[in-house]
Amino acid sequence: MANAATGIDGLTETKADRLPRSARLDLTTSICLVVLVTFIVLAVFANVLAPYGFAQIDLHARKAPPLLFGGTLKHVLGTDELGRDILSRVFYGVRTSLLIALGASAISLVLGTTLGLLAAFRRGFADMLIRVAVDFQASMPFLIIALAVLAFFGDNLWLFMALLGLYGWERYARLVRTMTGLELERGYVAALKRNGASTARIAVMHVLPNILSVVFVNLTVVLPDILMQESALSFLGLGIQPPMVSLGSMVGAGRDYVMTEWWISTLPGIAIFLLSLSISLIGDYLRDAFDPTLH
Repeated sequence: MANAATGIDGLTETKADRLPRSARLDLTTSICLVVLVTFIVLAVFANVLAPYGFAQIDLHARKAPPLLFGGTLKHVLGTDELGRDILSRVFYGVRTSLLIALGASAISLVLGTTLGLLAAFRRGFADMLIRVAVDFQASMPFLIIALAVLAFFGDNLWLFMALLGLYGWERYARLVRTMTGLELERGYVAALKRNGASTARIAVMHVLPNILSVVFVNLTVVLPDILMQESALSFLGLGIQPPMVSLGSMVGAGRDYVMTEWWISTLPGIAIFLLSLSISLIGDYLRDAFDPTLH
């Protein structure tokens, strides 16, 4: 059969057995994958799964505790200072935080990959200029830059996402420049040049597909960092603004009640922790399994 082979000992060897050990899912990675898929489902179907609207107020149930701490089934995870349902707000908060993190990660990936390819192919002044920009970005604390920009230009969702898209692009640029330099030393690039292929065609159609797996592995490293940056800025009141809700803004709104109504900030904080940890551990697995520089 195509999916199995018989070894010299007569036992059947499956495709999973022939995979390298680092490419097999372990228990931790499997749990993280389940957690991540659960969060994605909650984000996509928040409108259906949430028992209440994220801004729906119930003044008669203000600061109601979670079910296991004296609350009722009406609000399983309790309510905040305005009587808004914490469970519903967590669902919508996961959606907002994930959308912003994914959008910003896409901007960072495209920007860094483009500049990395440009630096590797053009060399000379362009390479030097991009390397200076990379060093500047790596040396400056991103949070300080973000605070200055948001304080000057004000709060805007698209500006906020674009600003977060500037986080981590230097990692892609360095990685892509290095990997592209290795690809340029291979024979197929010289053959393509002799056949008259343009630089843009070689970069996009031939070099980029060969390094794309490493780029996407790096995405799983940058994504949790962007998620944490979004949460930090929203916590400080410079990110998502009411009536919109994100996990970071929920933590920030509940910091004044952390000693009495702890669930207001603790539960979205746990969601941030689980989401970031799951993506990070899945990223470690993908790096160990598919990054050719490690084998």
